[in-house]
Parts: sequence; C-alpha cells; structure tokens
Amino acid sequence: MFRGSMSNPFGVWCEFVWTFGLIVALVIFLLEKFLIDILVAAIVLKDSWADLACGLSLQASAMLLSASIIYCAVFVCGHFACIADIFCAIFSIIAFIIYTVEAVMAKLQCPSGYLSNWKGHLRFAQAFVACILLAAVSDYFMGVESHYRPPAMVWCTVVYVVCFPVSVLIILIHIIKLLWGLLCFALDKLEVIFNIIAVALYVSAAILWPIYACRNYYHDQAHENWTYDRRYHDQNAVTVLTYVNLGLYVADLVWSLLSLYKRI
Repeated sequence: MFRGSMSNPFGVWCEFVWTFGLIVALVIFLLEKFLIDILVAAIVLKDSWADLACGLSLQASAMLLSASIIYCAVFVCGHFACIADIFCAIFSIIAFIIYTVEAVMAKLQCPSGYLSNWKGHLRFAQAFVACILLAAVSDYFMGVESHYRPPAMVWCTVVYVVCFPVSVLIILIHIIKLLWGLLCFALDKLEVIFNIIAVALYVSAAILWPIYACRNYYHDQAHENWTYDRRYHDQNAVTVLTYVNLGLYVADLVWSLLSLYKRI
C-alpha cells in the first residue's frame, strides 16, 4: 500500500498471492474455530477437510515462494521506497516459511484426498505455472500492444489462457461434491483427452514463442534500453515456463493413461 497502486503484472501477482495467503489463513482459522469445517466437509467436500487444509497450505507455500523471489528480483530498491520494499520482501519470506512449516505438519498427518496426492499436486502446478506465465506475457507486451502483435505469439498467449481455467475447473470438480455429482461422464477419460490437447497446444507454443520472441528482440530497435532488457528477461521467463508446463502436462498425461489402463 505504501508503494501505491501496482500496474506491473508481476507486482499484481505478488499482491494477489499475499491477499490469497491472508484469506486462506483467516478462513481456515475461523472455520476450525467455530467447528464449521465439519459441516463443510460433510456437505461441500468430496474428500476430507484435512485434505483441503493440507492442499491449501501447500499451494499458498508455493505461491508465497514465487512472490518472494519475484518481488526481491524485480521490485526491491527499484523504487524510492527502498526501506519499505525490503520490509515487504522480509515479511513475504517469513510468511513463506510459516506456511511451509504448516504444510509440512499437515502433510505428516498423511491426509488422503485429491489435493494431498501427486495427481492433485501436478494439476495445481500446471495452474500455478500458467499464472506466472501470463504475468510474464503481459509484462512482455506492456507498452507495445498497439503496434506489436505477431499472430504466432498471440496464439501462444491463447494457449496459456485456454489451458489455465480448465486445469482449475478439474481441481474444483475433484474436491467439490456438487460438481462431481453433476458429471455425466467419466472424469478420468476427460482428463486424458484434455491432457492430450494441452500437450499438443504447449508443444506448438514451445516451438513458436522462442522463435518469434528472439526475432523481435534482435530486430526491434524502437524501444529504450531498460524496456529492451525487461522484455528480454520476460521472453526468457516465458520460454522456460512454457517448457516447464509442457513437462507437467506430459507427466500428467502419462499418469492418467497408466491409471486408466490399470482400471481397464
């Protein structure tokens, strides 16, 4: 708040993560304090409350780690409020450590459920990486949207945008009773189909983005040096994260096929 409004996509991500961490902590505390978690588990959740609490702690921990790294790398002492930036980074790191301890303690209790197993971890990781991908893509195009829109890079952006909500929806279907009950088809088969499509889409993005991003960096001389350097780091971040998410979707596809084969 001391810095003022945040327009940088990476800054918006950091603020969202800190807000999410705060809300998660308050909601879990209040529900457990007034024993509402028992009703939520019985009425809403497909799996146990322990699974949800453990999953949320793990997710918040990973998100806080990303926010801490990004804020330290991008914002600390890059503004007149250097002292405030340092304090913000310190408390973000402390929050990450506390959430990590909470997640480890919850994991040691061995809760069973979607968010506590590797299948859920993979799906969350896909959505998590996609969020940072979209922040990097937004930062890459910031300031040049009106005159620089290569169709191939627009396609890559569409790939990231389309796959993200589907992954989130699959997570919600797995943990919410009502959504699970509304399904009229086998979710495991749907996941295989989605993973195949996602792998194909990410393969195209993994090929197109590096080619067109590097071509623009070396041939576009219309921007100042600081913008040039910032966009260079953004294009590298998007390239790396695209390959990371491609690997996650491939792993999820293999896992889904093996699970389906065992059931048959």
